[in-house]
Formats: sequence, C-alpha cells, structure tokens
Amino acid sequence: MKQLYSLKWSLESLFPGGSSSPQFESFVKETEALTALLLKELQGAEEGSVDTKQLTQWTEQLQDIVSKQREADSFVSCLTSQDMSDKRAVAWTERIQTLSARIKQAMDMYDALLASLPEQVWKEWSEQSNIASLLFPLNERRDSAKDKLPPALEAVASELAVDGYHGWGEHYNTIVSRVSIPWEEEGVTSHLSVGQAANKLDDPEPAVRATMSTKWEEAWAAQADLAADSLNRLAGFRLKLYGMRGWNDPLREPLRMNRMSQETLNAMWSAVEEGIEPLKRYLKLKAQRFGKEKLSWHDVDAPIATSQAKIPYDEAAGLIIDAFQQFSADMAELAKTAFEKHWIEAEDRPGKRPGGFCTSLPLSRQSRIFMTYSGTPGNVSTLAHELGHAYHGALVEDLPPLAQDYAMNVAETASTFAEAIVNDALLRRAESKEEKLALLDERLQRAVAFCMNIRARFLFETRFYERRAAGMLEATELSELMTAAQKEAFGDALDNWHPHFWASKLHFYLTDVPFYNFPYTFGYLFSTGLVAIAEREGESFSKRYDQLLRDTGVMTVEQLASKHLNVALDEPQFWRDAVARAVSDVETFEQLCKE
Repeated sequence: MKQLYSLKWSLESLFPGGSSSPQFESFVKETEALTALLLKELQGAEEGSVDTKQLTQWTEQLQDIVSKQREADSFVSCLTSQDMSDKRAVAWTERIQTLSARIKQAMDMYDALLASLPEQVWKEWSEQSNIASLLFPLNERRDSAKDKLPPALEAVASELAVDGYHGWGEHYNTIVSRVSIPWEEEGVTSHLSVGQAANKLDDPEPAVRATMSTKWEEAWAAQADLAADSLNRLAGFRLKLYGMRGWNDPLREPLRMNRMSQETLNAMWSAVEEGIEPLKRYLKLKAQRFGKEKLSWHDVDAPIATSQAKIPYDEAAGLIIDAFQQFSADMAELAKTAFEKHWIEAEDRPGKRPGGFCTSLPLSRQSRIFMTYSGTPGNVSTLAHELGHAYHGALVEDLPPLAQDYAMNVAETASTFAEAIVNDALLRRAESKEEKLALLDERLQRAVAFCMNIRARFLFETRFYERRAAGMLEATELSELMTAAQKEAFGDALDNWHPHFWASKLHFYLTDVPFYNFPYTFGYLFSTGLVAIAEREGESFSKRYDQLLRDTGVMTVEQLASKHLNVALDEPQFWRDAVARAVSDVETFEQLCKE
C-alpha cells in the first residue's frame, strides 16, 4: 500500500538549496543590514530624550528583525538536525548566533531607552493603539533593563558569548557526532547513531534493552571528559555574568524567562514530592510484570508487552488527527496540514540528531517538526506532543511579534495537553485488558518522566550550580551528583541508575533557556488540570483553551491561571490536585494486573 504521508519534511519550500541556498544567503544579508542600521540609530540615541515617534518606528523595525531572525534560526536548526555532518549548516549556526547577538545588543539599547522614559511620557506613548497590544512585553522589557548591566557591557557579553557560551553549547553536537554504537542484528553488525540507539533503549525485548543500556552507558562514558568540559564552561559563563549583574541565584533568570514566581515553583515541587508514592507502586507492579523485583533505569519506558505491533506512520497520523478532532476541529486541521504539507521529519536514518522538537517559522506561518519515528507508541506520543507546539504557534502567529514570545513552561502545556488528548482517545477505544494496560502504562510513563525524571534533572542542576560556584567539577563528580539526584527522585524504586545521563541529555547544553527541566513538569501538571476542565465543560472549553494559549505571551503564568481558570498557582492546592489526577491511573493499572 502506498505511503500516504511522507516521513521527510520539505525545507525546499522555505529556502531552496538547503545550506547552500542563495535565497537564504540573501535573506540573512538583508536581516544583518537591517540590524546594523537599527543598531547604529539606537547607539546615537540619548536616554531620557527620545522622540516617541522615533521610538514607535524602532519598535516596528525591531519586531520585523526579530521575526526574520526567528525564521533564519529555525531554518538552520532544521538543517543541522537532519544531517549532523552538514558543515555548511554548522557554519550558518555560528553566523546566525552572531546575528542574534547583534539583535540582542539592539534590544538591550532599546530596553534601556524604554527604561529612561519619564513615567508620564511612557504612559502616554504606551496607550497608543499600535503600542497598547504590546504593553505587557514592553513593561517586562522596561523592568528587566533596570536589572541588568549597562547596554554597552551587555553588548560585550553577547558578542563574547557567540564563540564562548554558545560555542560550548554547540560543542554538544560535535560530541554526539562522535558517538557510534556497534549493534549486531541477524548476524550483521552496523553502527547506530545516537538517535537510532536511543530507540533501542525502550525496545519490547528485555535483552535488547539490557544490551543497549550497557553499550549506551559505555558510549557516553567514553565522551564524559569532553561533555564535562562543555557543561562546566556553560555554567561558569552563566555564573560569572550573573555575578556581574549582581544576581546571586541561578534560578533568577529561568524563573523570569518562564514568567513564574519562586513561590509557584516551590508549590509545584512540594506537591510532586508529596505525591510520588503511587508512582513507586506503579513501578513495582511493572517490575512484577517483567518478572523482576525492581525495574532497571532503561526498563521504565519499556512497553509492558513482550511483543508489540509497530504502528505505521500513516496510522499514527490518522489516530492523532481523529483524536484532535474530538476536542477541536481547528487543532485537527492544523495536524492534517502538517502531515500533508511535509512539515515533519520523521525518517529513521543515520546521521540525524537525537530527540525531537517543533520550531516555528513566523514569516512563513508554518512549523517544522523533527523526530525519529520507529513505530512505537512513544513515538506516536512524541508526534502528538510536537504537533501541540505547532498548534500553539499557529494560534499566536497573527499577533505582534513581541506578543508571540511565550515561555517554555506554557509551551510545554500545549504540547502535553495534545499528548493527553491522543492517549485518552486511544484508551477509550481499547477493548482488551492487555491493550488497556499498555495504554495506562504509556500514561504512567509520562507521569514518571515529569514527576520523577525531570525532578532528578532539576535536583542535579541545582546542586551542580551550587558546587560549580566553587570551581569546575570532574566527570566522576558529575556522575555522582546525577546518581544521587536520580535516587532521591525515584526513591528505592529502581535497581540501577544512569550515571552519565548528564552527558547524554541535550537539554543540559542548551544556551537559550537555562534549567531546561522544571518547565516540562509545569506544563505537564498544568495541562493535567486543563484536561480535567475540558472533560467537565465539553466542546465549549476548546475556545477558552485557544484564548489561554493566545495570552501566553502577554501574561505571567499566575495571571493566566487566575484569568482563564480562576486558580492560584502560587498556592499548593492546584498542584496537589493535578498530581493526584496524574497518578490516579495507578489504581486502575493495579486492578487490571490482578485480573
């Protein structure tokens, strides 16, 4: 039967020619020129004496440049992910990072000018019709400027970060490209990329998981010294810059970026810590199904069935579209467009970067989704997750660029909500006990991931920064910190750990968002609450959901929850209820295991 949907995305429709595209070269040159012009104008402005008409023009220019930069950055991230050996794409990465540093310089100067406006002038200017829709992000930028170094020093830091800070982050890709894991199958030995090997870690066959688990740990141990260098330098750069700004808490920046308070973060983690006992019971039940006393680290995400039928890509696409349709016709239409218009790179082949992502192209008004699809239920969940991101991007694409800039935690809300829709639809259709168990297992795997695994990452990173302030840590010390964090987050539920997780996980090396972990748990638990409301309200909730997502760039998370859900996120009750709902499947899972 002919394949309905392509497993390869189309980048040619964006800029023909890939990393050698003349059109992309022209596009970037134009953006560089516009940025240089704006930067020159802003450098000549005097704080406190800015003409508001000129400020309005700069606001429009800045938003145009930001949209172009996001388009270029998304395109290059697609190029480097689809082929890690594309050296031209790597060169583009450095060039776009340089452009981004220039834009950041312009934005820092712009922010300083906003901060210097007298209150009455600011009030009158911000009330203009073409500025009022930007009031929240502009106020945010104005306040932030007062909390940073002078623009000239911030500009120096941005410039040096290209080959320093961001360069160390990009070094992760170099490390990944060195990893080639030998694998024998049916008497033939091949060498798997990291992305291909990762799919073996949750293979239905215990022997496959066990063998790959050993090889995986050995492969990353071989790269540990290089990874430790990168991680230490990234943290060192951040801590030095924070110190120059007078910041004494490494969480200050990620909390601000996620528009949430320390009180909300504390309330969330407290509820998670209080509520994990049912998850430990689930892991014990799963171990019994596997004939073991305790699960191993790489058993956690394994399917409970010893053999599992692969889900063809076309079938996965149909399942997702149908499930989305039950909640929102608009969401289903977006997913259908993504499949039909070749927005998705899902082919299982060597040379690809591991992991998955969705990136928006604001000028093209499209998204691109990257993953490696091998037919597992987990792959279907990942696909739904990334399509949730794409839907969020589509909902804000007609807003002013500065109002489209939503934080990671609410981005993860949209994606995990989409995942939940797909999983719920599948569970309702399930008929056999084994099918229901498998689907419940998928749901509980997510609860473990967000409430235990992500918590381990947060604990590791928090303690790493505490130790890094006193000096660099060796690879063995990082592995000890990682193991201790995993043991605390999982309790005594597992019989072994993944000491080199810190080396293998891309998220620790990302420079755009520090502490790339707790927003996932926020998104998961926040979306859990949204699913409960959707079930109570039915079809009418989809419009309210859309409006909530549209507001994510112009409100704090506490304001969003108060306005659209009438709940207080900085108090523990919402989070306790969300955790309780997230682990409620354990009881049903246990009953089915006894039958």
